Amino acid sequence: MDDDRRDGTRGGATGTSEPADGIRESGEPTADAPAGRDRTIRGAALLATLIALPITLLVAVLAFGRLSPDEPAAAPSPTTARVQSTAPVEMAAPALADRPATVCRALLSQLPPTIRDLTQRPVTAGPEQNAAYGDPALTVACGGAEPTFPATDEVWTVNGVCWHSAEQGDATVLTTVDRETPVTARIPRSYEQPLQWVAPVSNAIVASVPSGGDVPAGCRA
Repeated sequence: MDDDRRDGTRGGATGTSEPADGIRESGEPTADAPAGRDRTIRGAALLATLIALPITLLVAVLAFGRLSPDEPAAAPSPTTARVQSTAPVEMAAPALADRPATVCRALLSQLPPTIRDLTQRPVTAGPEQNAAYGDPALTVACGGAEPTFPATDEVWTVNGVCWHSAEQGDATVLTTVDRETPVTARIPRSYEQPLQWVAPVSNAIVASVPSGGDVPAGCRA
């Protein structure tokens, strides 16, 4: 009995020892159940968080998009269609001899309906020798006198046609100097690089206006 007291345990009828405080520690696994349930709950909570987080971010992005101000309109690109008048363009129509008149009619039949983004417009006089495009108007006039200019002036070959360039008021005036019948194109200064604008006119001239006259050295092949 003294030994039992010193060990701090009590003997029972079955010979099973009990702690001195009378509380028996159960050997069944029920003691671990709360910890297992806790891990299950934490896993479920983590999974719910992982699912809810992308949804929350998506909702936030959509809400921000609705609340944010509209983006400013993009600046017009160079290819944006111009606002162009369709009113007739005032042009002179000097009387032409039979041969130049025939050549000019052939030229007008070859001119394109548009020059780059400029659409053709009616003219007030001489539709058989004059054409106009866009607003401000780029004009093409067939016939008239040969241009006179200093021999030191530059001339330019565009698609097989030799042009002399002169600045007149608010436009660049280009006149052919290698054709039987002169052709003059007036390019408003608002249209940059005027030689590029006469490229389609040059194509029509090559197809319809015979070469002739004293070709300047600068345009000789």
